[in-house]
Amino acid sequence: MKTGLRTVRLALTEPLRISRSTMAARDAVWLSVEHDGVTGHGEAVSSVYYRLDTGGLVRHLTAAGSRLARFPDPEAALEALRTGESTGEPAPPAVTAAVEAALLDLVGKRAGLPVHRLLGAADTPVAATARTLGITSPARAAEWARSLVAKGFGVLKVKAGTPDPEDDVARVRAVRDAAPRARLLLDPNGAWTAARARALLPRFAELGVEAVEQPLAPGDPEALAELAARSPLPVVADEDAVDLEDVRRLAGRVHGVNVKLAKCGGVHAALRIAESIEGSGTRLMLGCLTASSLGLAPAVHLADRARWADLDGHLLLAHDPWSGIGGEDGRVRASGLPGLGVERREAHRADLA
Repeated sequence: MKTGLRTVRLALTEPLRISRSTMAARDAVWLSVEHDGVTGHGEAVSSVYYRLDTGGLVRHLTAAGSRLARFPDPEAALEALRTGESTGEPAPPAVTAAVEAALLDLVGKRAGLPVHRLLGAADTPVAATARTLGITSPARAAEWARSLVAKGFGVLKVKAGTPDPEDDVARVRAVRDAAPRARLLLDPNGAWTAARARALLPRFAELGVEAVEQPLAPGDPEALAELAARSPLPVVADEDAVDLEDVRRLAGRVHGVNVKLAKCGGVHAALRIAESIEGSGTRLMLGCLTASSLGLAPAVHLADRARWADLDGHLLLAHDPWSGIGGEDGRVRASGLPGLGVERREAHRADLA
């Protein structure tokens, strides 16, 4: 198998402010894996929070590409990755996820099957995705919410965690007034203390918020579980639910876990997490980093397995270099095309030439 890498800059339509940072762009590293004239693609994106810089991604993906050369075909490589038999230096989960995505894309194309069929699903996944509203003024948030609802979005995720909690309440109230029938999710990204969360959650419950993600700073899952036990609305673990062991500790003790392929290690790791919480009362949320449609596509092929889909990272971009998963009308859809089902837009075809 022959591999190649390309790095591109993904600019957002407008900066996204959350409680711990503001982001205007990030780098994406595209991995291509070719075998017998067929090519699969995967994507990893840089992230300050997950300590993934562009140079590190390139080094790890280069090493992973070298390891793929020892396999006779992509099917064998994918099976080794799935079972954990692949040897070599451990890679960050985002790199493993990108390698797996490229192999799934390639194996699916070789078999003439979309990825969700490779994973055992008969129906093409379709899901309503949340659309993120960053920290901004109540008036801007209301304007944004009205526009999104008019386009078909029925789930809005409001970022929170400003120094003055009344700002968060005012923003959510403005969104609720502007979109009275929308489902609302709230995400402080770990910005609250337990005392602040206990004081605020009843107020957000009164405003009809459906669930809150990671209200407390990560690192104390016991505190998060204790808060969930007394919360008037569902609590979803995100930064405290990185991998399978984290989720096992929280299963049955929080109402949901946000699984991002880039933090857990890919599709098969996500499926193991989903299996581990079955029957526990903890539900699955599928989340994402800001990325292109190529980066989002693997999760979209799992979207119908989740209680909440938060797969809008490609919709935040000024220009998405790939297409194929929809989302502009509030619903993401896995393609019926073989593999991941995404295609490079014409203006970006030279990027992987």
